[in-house]
Amino acid sequence: MKKLINSPETVVTEALAGVAAAHPSLSVDVENKVITRAGGPRPGKVGLVSGGGSGHEPLHGGFVGYGMLDAACPGEVFTSPVPDQMLAATKAVDGGAGVLHVVKNYTGDVLNFQMAAEMAGDEGIEVVSVVTNDDVAVEDSLYTAGRRGTGATVFVEKIAGALAEEGADLAAVAAVAREVNERSRSFGVALTSCVVPAAGKPTFELGEAEVELGIGIHGEPGRTRATLTPAKELAAVALDAISADLPIGGDLLVMVNGMGGTPLIELYLMFNEVRKYLEGRGGHVARNLVGNYITSLEMQGFSVTVGRLTDELTRLWDAPVDTPALRWGR
Repeated sequence: MKKLINSPETVVTEALAGVAAAHPSLSVDVENKVITRAGGPRPGKVGLVSGGGSGHEPLHGGFVGYGMLDAACPGEVFTSPVPDQMLAATKAVDGGAGVLHVVKNYTGDVLNFQMAAEMAGDEGIEVVSVVTNDDVAVEDSLYTAGRRGTGATVFVEKIAGALAEEGADLAAVAAVAREVNERSRSFGVALTSCVVPAAGKPTFELGEAEVELGIGIHGEPGRTRATLTPAKELAAVALDAISADLPIGGDLLVMVNGMGGTPLIELYLMFNEVRKYLEGRGGHVARNLVGNYITSLEMQGFSVTVGRLTDELTRLWDAPVDTPALRWGR
């Protein structure tokens, strides 16, 4: 295992110290593993909190800032944060208008966020949770009951965050978050495994000419293992699965996401194949992201997320955002 670390046990806390040093716009509680916006909550604004295991950077801490999240709770690598973290984050961002929890559909995340929401309720904070479950690859996996939450989480955090920034109430912010999740689907492909620092060895083995179709962001198995084919064919596999579940048409928000170890030249090539596939079937790629947004340590591969836009969702997507990992309009 070759990694730029001091020890497997201190990876997360030392990385959080680096986040604090690099981004003065954030307030980072290294000991309790909570990232919030500097300056505290804005009175009357709905707070947005998300979180999950570390190793998926920039998700979620990189999306804390104006127009997106108010707080993020990073757990240990590929491990859910604990309810006390989530409660601390919820209390830290409560401006009196309630708090939205954006939760990826993994069993640990769902249970721990539910417990935190109940504890926050006991302290008089209204919390609504929205669970993302956009991955069409598998219905159940090692970590989930039902579909996994993956790339649509980025769309939800951006669009719901924009509406919250405008002063909408908790019910409206939760409703748009659910709408974005329902209108989005994802599919991932792995060319290699990743190495969790504490394990010190690959999570799974792939042959030199093999890929895993439908991989999860923790290295969970997908639909099948197959022979590596040209990018055009891999794009078609991903998009055939998505379009079988979500009719493609109209204006689309598309993310071609790297899993952590994929060069940008390959991601742009893949985006072009995705664009050609979608436009050939009546879709229009109106907005896009290409790059590393929800990763799996150093895994080579990609995921595609397709969201169906409306005029209002497009307006909220275009609204100003200023976070370490996503920034425009300010």
